[in-house]
Amino acid sequence: MTIGEGGKAVAIAYLERAVYDMRQVDRLLRLTPGTALRWIDGYTRVGKNYPPIIRESATGSPLVTWGEFVETSLLSVYRNAGVPMSRMRPIVQALKRRFGTKYPLAHVRPWVDQGRNLVYEAQEEVGLDAGLRIVVEARSGQLRLSPAAETFFESVEFERVTDELGHTSPVKIAARLYPYRNDRAVVIDPERRSGVPVVRSVPTEILAQMVRAGDDVDVIADWYDLSPGQVRAAVDYENSLAG
Repeated sequence: MTIGEGGKAVAIAYLERAVYDMRQVDRLLRLTPGTALRWIDGYTRVGKNYPPIIRESATGSPLVTWGEFVETSLLSVYRNAGVPMSRMRPIVQALKRRFGTKYPLAHVRPWVDQGRNLVYEAQEEVGLDAGLRIVVEARSGQLRLSPAAETFFESVEFERVTDELGHTSPVKIAARLYPYRNDRAVVIDPERRSGVPVVRSVPTEILAQMVRAGDDVDVIADWYDLSPGQVRAAVDYENSLAG
């Protein structure tokens, strides 16, 4: 394997890493139970099959890769904006073809520079409604991200990842997600604690449990070498998951 091939394999392996099951995805993205399964692997209702949005076709696998999780995170942003998810499948599949990769939205290229042109062309190709668009044309003619796409983009950290052999991916991919784009205390990273949300390397669930048990925030912060604000961010995040 050449250095170049090794680098490409790093990106593929990172995004293909099985990290969650469907129920975990529902919880982490604050989705109604069963939503991740429908979006990622499709479903059948009253004898009719509905194809998946994320996967090219149903696989039956209950495991979710990091790349699938990242793309599902984007769908959750659009869902929050009131977009019918069934209409997103054509553009997701078109982008796979345009960019020649399994997880195009987990790569940085569609989000910046010339990559936006390819996204715009794909939207035109499938006749995507204005309210569903990832890239929109400003009055100046410049292509920019739609508000929903901008929200997603700002919550993701794209970088070139490196494996244990020293191979580095030639392109930037989604390395980690931040549930709160304006506060990066809480992070979801497949290389930390098997992808559970953490503050630094401490699971948010553990911090929240300690606070609920009556432990003092300042004491917890000192114990884990965190700031009180970081501990509170973990509690706020876990409370948001509890609904």
